Amino acid sequence: MAETLTVHVNGKAIAVPRGATAAVAVLLAGDACRTSVSGEPRAPFCGMGTCFECRVEIDGVPHVRSCQVMCESEMKINSDG
Repeated sequence: MAETLTVHVNGKAIAVPRGATAAVAVLLAGDACRTSVSGEPRAPFCGMGTCFECRVEIDGVPHVRSCQVMCESEMKINSDG
């Protein structure tokens, strides 16, 4: 069985496999990363940091590309999606 760790996505505790990105945590939480200017939910698209669709706030730092950040125990991820 894969080792897991706990992160918090929009206040919800989520268990993620060690080595997962913050984008995976947001998807496992069932949330969108952000909303577009027209109000549409946005999620990771490219998975390599070029599209910026996966931007979230991580541990108080805004506009972080969640597909580029590995989850750490007790990380706090906030989205506007």
